[in-house]
Amino acid sequence: MEAEPQLYPVAGDGGPQAPEDRLGVQDGPAAPLDELVGAYPNYNEEEEERRYYRRKRLGVLRNVLAASAGGTLTYGVYLGLLQMQLILHYDETYREVKYGNMGLPDIDSKMLMGINVTPIAALLYTPVLIRFFGTKWMMFLSVGIYALFVSTNYWERYYTLVPSAVALGMAIVPLWASMGNYITRMAQKYYEYAHYKEREEQGPHQRPPRGSHARYLLVFQAVFFCFFHLSFACAQLPMIYFLNHYLYDLNHTLFNVHSCGTDSQGILTGFNKTVLQTLPRSRNLIVVESVLMAVAFLAMLLVLGLCGAAYRPTEEIDLRSLGWGNIFQLPFKHMRDFRLRHLVPFFIYSGFEVLFACTGIGLGYGVCSVGLEHLAYLLMAFGLGASASSLLGLLGLWLPRPVPLVAGAALHVLLILSLFFWAPAPKNLQHLWLLYGVAALWGVGSALNKTGLSTLLGILYEDKERQDFIFTIYHWWQAVAIFVVYLGSGLPMKAKLAVLLLTLLASAASYLWMEQKLRRGVVPRQPRIPRPQHKVRGYRYLEEDNSDESDAEGERAGGAGGGEGREDCAEEEAPPPAGPCLYEQALGGEQVPGDGPRERGGEQ
Repeated sequence: MEAEPQLYPVAGDGGPQAPEDRLGVQDGPAAPLDELVGAYPNYNEEEEERRYYRRKRLGVLRNVLAASAGGTLTYGVYLGLLQMQLILHYDETYREVKYGNMGLPDIDSKMLMGINVTPIAALLYTPVLIRFFGTKWMMFLSVGIYALFVSTNYWERYYTLVPSAVALGMAIVPLWASMGNYITRMAQKYYEYAHYKEREEQGPHQRPPRGSHARYLLVFQAVFFCFFHLSFACAQLPMIYFLNHYLYDLNHTLFNVHSCGTDSQGILTGFNKTVLQTLPRSRNLIVVESVLMAVAFLAMLLVLGLCGAAYRPTEEIDLRSLGWGNIFQLPFKHMRDFRLRHLVPFFIYSGFEVLFACTGIGLGYGVCSVGLEHLAYLLMAFGLGASASSLLGLLGLWLPRPVPLVAGAALHVLLILSLFFWAPAPKNLQHLWLLYGVAALWGVGSALNKTGLSTLLGILYEDKERQDFIFTIYHWWQAVAIFVVYLGSGLPMKAKLAVLLLTLLASAASYLWMEQKLRRGVVPRQPRIPRPQHKVRGYRYLEEDNSDESDAEGERAGGAGGGEGREDCAEEEAPPPAGPCLYEQALGGEQVPGDGPRERGGEQ
């Protein structure tokens, strides 16, 4: 009896049925294995690797642009809404007709208090929140709180405005600390992707040279602040296209104003209680607020959808595994670093000068003399000047590091001295061009200040374990300065200018002293970053190769044979092949040949 023919050829059958396939490759046991499972004949590993890292670099650029655009839209919506809201609520007729005896001035004062006072406590919770949620998610949640503040203006009551203002005050420092940390991390990642061949030669646990990411950081910070300062111009669009049509001219609003500029006291003493010719319809207000809400929602989508993670998942685990008590204490311990102590006056002045641009130049010199209808254009001149001059931070690629920061301080000194002797006459439009010039020049100095400080912090503190603490300290001191300005809003203009000038001179002198100490080789006291304490449970840590091991751990493990002292060291700038770390040398009072003097004492 004949066997039935097989429906399918047996694997490995070398019979006469299919000795070759259509591609000419021999089938059966005699088939060459390389032809079946080997690499694609036209595969170029080097070219594919180059394309892979090019996509990675483009992803980093997308992250920087998305974060910059998200921050610009968020702050633009916040400033525009707050400015329009305060002008509407200031008008006596608007309050009485729309809100009656609800006590709107009291609600506004409590709302401003919530925005300005709440950030004072931010040093206690900001690092914990950033480590718990991660840098990207902290940015997203903070932008969401700004959007929440916008949404409460649909129903303006005490129980909506004041709680949202307090929540907004809590989110200010975490937002800008995570933004600064994010841009710095993107510069470091771009360096890794642009120099991947050097990284492969150095080994996976070898840290890149100190300051190697500085030029990328300069470019990214310049781009970020170029976008961010546009928020001051974008915030004026509701005023220009909506509210300006309802305002009285300067002859009405400035009728009882007799002194401006350096002769003024407080904020617009004698300003008319009514500034609106006609009251805007509620439907029009809802349309404007809906547009602002849509822009805030767009900012959330930009951060959520286009911003990638700042750290790899294993790095995030290590950053959280230091212990929440240590994370809480480390911002305070970092204040023992002489570099931060010398930069604190500049942090404070950075908060002073931004608020002075809005209240001092915008109101005390601008509105007081040329009327409320020109406020939007003055702040727009400041924002556009700051945005364009943010690119001057790129001069740091060729000039010495202190030049941009000191140049911005010198420009502000000249402007403060000029403003100290200038008292423009009320209801006089002849010097309007001069006000625009002062606002734009102040924006130039502000841009050099902001770009220089953020870049300097990213260069001095490039260890990933420290960046969120450092930027938290920076923006916390800014918040303290803004709170001080809020308390001293009733001071005479001469007193405000004197405080600005003294703070600025102290900032420049302290910063130059810090640079001199660094040139002498003085080693700062940095607190020790504890090793991540992983819970030894589950399959993840039973493997011989720890998948969550950080670069710092791998480096310490690799150098364990050279000495036990290296295991407890913090991240060094350029670790030597053997011997104790700089922290232990400072603790024991040892001196390394060729190094400069060290700060006295050590940090446990």
